[in-house]
Amino acid sequence: MTAPRLILASASPRRRDLLAQIGVTPALILHPDIDETPQKDELPATYAQRLASEKAAKAALDPQVREGDLILSADTVVAVGRRILPKTETASEAKRCLTLLSGRRHRVLTAIALLPFGGKASTRLVTSTVAFKRMTDAEIALCLASGEWQGKAGGYAVQGLAAAYVRWMEGSYSSVVGLPLHEVGTLLAARGVSLGAS
Repeated sequence: MTAPRLILASASPRRRDLLAQIGVTPALILHPDIDETPQKDELPATYAQRLASEKAAKAALDPQVREGDLILSADTVVAVGRRILPKTETASEAKRCLTLLSGRRHRVLTAIALLPFGGKASTRLVTSTVAFKRMTDAEIALCLASGEWQGKAGGYAVQGLAAAYVRWMEGSYSSVVGLPLHEVGTLLAARGVSLGAS
């Protein structure tokens, strides 16, 4: 029996690198374009799961995807209480997020969806908690100058400079980066995708 082709429905190079860490190389990488605007009163967990599912469904419509393929998608959300922080596009937006996160804890929720072509998606949601130290204006300015905030949920990358300001973390480190590898590996193995095969 031939192992299915894995399609990664994500523009994130971090997710590709995380898959490589467990020896999985996607046969194809797609960048599904969906509306990521939160719905009215949408909770962070619901939002993350909806976006992951919508990305997989959109990728399934690509003409390069064929019968037998598996589509993996994910979405990572940074939340303070019920508030969903944006994937920051400007330095001022990133500064607002970092100022809000400074000296407090927040949740990072990553939802994944594994969709067999023509089938029903398997989904998982992983929630981790991250606590930042109280950051000085100079430290926030350093984070902004690094440019690592661009397109990042909550305006930071835990695998980058922001790691110096994380007091503690509870949960899955790889999930905070963008892909919970334990859950992904379990879902892939159940579908016949071998880990460590790249």
